[in-house]
Amino acid sequence: MIFGEDRNELRRMYFDAWCKHENSSPMTLLESQIAGVIAKHPEYHGLLTDEALARDFAPDDGETNPFLHMGLHLAVGDQISTDRPSGIRREFSRLCSVSGDAHGAEHRMLDCLAECLWEAQRAGSAPDEQRYLDMVRQLP
Repeated sequence: MIFGEDRNELRRMYFDAWCKHENSSPMTLLESQIAGVIAKHPEYHGLLTDEALARDFAPDDGETNPFLHMGLHLAVGDQISTDRPSGIRREFSRLCSVSGDAHGAEHRMLDCLAECLWEAQRAGSAPDEQRYLDMVRQLP
């Protein structure tokens, strides 16, 4: 795995990338991508503290997990850049042209991706790329 399986290690990557961004320090491509996602979410800037390392963000309490949300942005960005599943880049362009907002288009795609990942986790299987692409294609 590129990030490892330790939640604190993964979250620390967000903190470190943001710190480097704020200090104009050299960054890897991945750190630049992470910092770019964080920059688009000022509502999460206050959560980039050591206290957030151990914090659980429970959906049952109406909380959005900011690290999951930003991770989904990274995943969608990677999908668009590699066009995997095939056709996702075209669908992203379509959503952007409809809404005029790339970030908003990503958010709509995130919902589809999160649902497909949740279904796969529940079923103990790999995510269904075709189902995901079909869901994105159905977005108005």
